[in-house]
Amino acid sequence: MARALRAPAPPHALAAFRVMFGLIMAVAAARYVAMGWVDTILVAPTYHFTYANFRWVEPLGGHLGVTLHLGVIGASALALALGVRARLAAGIFFVAFTWLELIEKAAYLNHYYLVSLLAVLLMVVRTDQVFALLPERSSNDTQNRTRWRDYWLFRGQMILVYGFASFAKINGDWLLRGEPLHTWLQAHQGIPVIGSWLVLPEVAIAMSWGGMLFDGTVWLFLLYPRTRPWAFAVALFFHLTVWALFPIGMFSFVMLASLTLFFAPDWPAKLTGKHVDIASVSSVDASYDRFRHKLGNLFLVCWLGAQALIPLRFLAYPGWVNWTEEGFRFSWRVMLIEKTGRLEYTLVNPADGRRWRIYPRHHLTPLQHKMLVTQPDMILEFAHELARRHRENHGYTPEVYAESFVSLDGRPAQRMIDPQVDLASEPLDTFAHRAWILPLKERE
Repeated sequence: MARALRAPAPPHALAAFRVMFGLIMAVAAARYVAMGWVDTILVAPTYHFTYANFRWVEPLGGHLGVTLHLGVIGASALALALGVRARLAAGIFFVAFTWLELIEKAAYLNHYYLVSLLAVLLMVVRTDQVFALLPERSSNDTQNRTRWRDYWLFRGQMILVYGFASFAKINGDWLLRGEPLHTWLQAHQGIPVIGSWLVLPEVAIAMSWGGMLFDGTVWLFLLYPRTRPWAFAVALFFHLTVWALFPIGMFSFVMLASLTLFFAPDWPAKLTGKHVDIASVSSVDASYDRFRHKLGNLFLVCWLGAQALIPLRFLAYPGWVNWTEEGFRFSWRVMLIEKTGRLEYTLVNPADGRRWRIYPRHHLTPLQHKMLVTQPDMILEFAHELARRHRENHGYTPEVYAESFVSLDGRPAQRMIDPQVDLASEPLDTFAHRAWILPLKERE
């Protein structure tokens, strides 16, 4: 295996992916500004839901500052696509994009996380040996520096994304009830010709099974040359259909670009009829290359090992992860659940028992409120924020209780948060199980 990973490979497919990824991200940055999300997501909120250990991340200024931030993301993405100091451009893009991603937890999407991970890999792996305006310079530029390990690093990442997405769909709601697809498809009943059958429960169940099987097998068929064209045709249909039916932005195009890494590494050259000659590593560079190879193998094992373990952390918590959401994020549970809910807070003066009712919708943007009412960690975070505000205004810390009712995948709404627990006294930045999340009770 070590010899196979060390073997030279044409750099063309990696370079083509770099170009496609950079262009998609440049368009995404421009789209973010054009859609008005600078204001609605980042500038308008008076409070931002943040991630544990990243509470210090905040918007870099007002509208102008955030717009310039998006400009840095777009410019670095374009530099990456053009091959202008590609690894440096990937590093700048990673820092700027990930900072933007960490500002507001209510805007979390799986593909934002994937973009950050792919940016890291583009920082580590050299992808500018071809199709680059200003490539890196080294003492042995005439040699091919690309190895099969570089391809398997990207491929392994995508296999884990698709594999865990398929694994997460193996549950009764998805496969037996067709939920939440059946609920989502009701919005498309007005589509000519196909709208009338899209709303059928049987169609939702069939699509659910198709999605689970596609995620679990597409990468296998892409690796086999004889099935590769058919597999990519199915992937093209699948991702474009999802893009057309659901508001997922640039996610489908990122996935399609990533799937080209499963093609033969010289596929871009073959499109133009060129023959690719892989240069071998010279004896002069042999000792350095052995060290570089071992370091690369160590990174591959550590990176893919971590990416395999992080999505499994939900196993450390009791209860169904789709309900509790403990270990839900960063785990490739893609478009998996539909939750609705309502939430009210009660603040209590511990000295005299006086009570105040707080309606969070009056303090948050519509997006923040929509995500808050169904996610326990955000409910806890805002309880701490309410306690902080009250302490600053009145000089003492109140008890904070939550009246939370949530519906999961069409079930009747039920309590999610124990109403007897003072959330302001519960630890905020902890990865321990939160016992105040009530278990899901199935319909009797």
